[in-house]
Amino acid sequence: MAPFGGFDDARSSDFSFEIKPPVVNVKEEMKDVVIPRPDNVVVNSVKLPGSGEEVQGKFDYVSRKLLIVVTPTYNRALQAYYLHRLSEVLKLVKSPLLWVVVEMNVASAETADILRKTGVMYRHLVCSKNMTDTKDRGVHQRNVALEHIEHHRLNGIVYFADDDNIYSLELFESIRSINRFGTWPVAMLAQSKSKAILEGPVCNGSQVIGWHTNEKSKQLRRFHVDMSGFAFNSTILWDPKKWHRPTSDPIRQLDNVKEGFQETTFIEQIVEDESQMEAVPPGCSRVLNWHLHLEARRVVYPGGWLLQKNLDAVISTT
Repeated sequence: MAPFGGFDDARSSDFSFEIKPPVVNVKEEMKDVVIPRPDNVVVNSVKLPGSGEEVQGKFDYVSRKLLIVVTPTYNRALQAYYLHRLSEVLKLVKSPLLWVVVEMNVASAETADILRKTGVMYRHLVCSKNMTDTKDRGVHQRNVALEHIEHHRLNGIVYFADDDNIYSLELFESIRSINRFGTWPVAMLAQSKSKAILEGPVCNGSQVIGWHTNEKSKQLRRFHVDMSGFAFNSTILWDPKKWHRPTSDPIRQLDNVKEGFQETTFIEQIVEDESQMEAVPPGCSRVLNWHLHLEARRVVYPGGWLLQKNLDAVISTT
């Protein structure tokens, strides 16, 4: 078989050839051709499979706000357990979600390995600030995350989620509805471990009308909120004109205030009063996360979280 046309050259060695189709004068050839047109021909409209409403339904896109979950962490016996537990919750949260994990001084290989295996979109940051008081560690780590969000103009809802707290999946879905600033009550196990206390807003529908507080030493605070009991719109950090902020000074947590006052002094930079707050969920009718204070103390654990020999770590059972 050969293609229509003529060959100038056909080389058997490499099977290359040039095709020159014959010259056709369309007008001359077609002038006497009559194409019959049948009568009463009706062409029905054709609906392709997957077209129209079917395609629209299949490609519906639900726009969701980005959740920016900020977690300060540090080397200790249960660090790996806490990070794994929190990551298992975050994996179930609908995207988009960005997990910003901040360590002190250096990004450890152990934490980096955990984050890579979570399946959660993350950014691993380092706080290199020299400190004499470890109580301020979380303050400076969160500030590193705030600087990162401001510098890159990340647009979403910022939530401070410490790695040792307990979180419900409903919490992360609820805070996506926040416009400016949202808050909710947090259940906490008292330091004595003998009772549970509640700290956070008293709500009427979506309005904040008061506060739960149980510690006399903290009654002078303006807002009685736990660090894991609020979230806010990230654009407040880098778009002061949108929110009519009186100053363009950076919003940061303060390390020069009494312990327990970091939350209220930070919130006072975001809102003026309760009228600019939103209750989550409406009525604050459910506890969505717990602060349990279950940190293990005086536990000897090996570097890299790995045991070379069984006797390298001795833990008292009494």
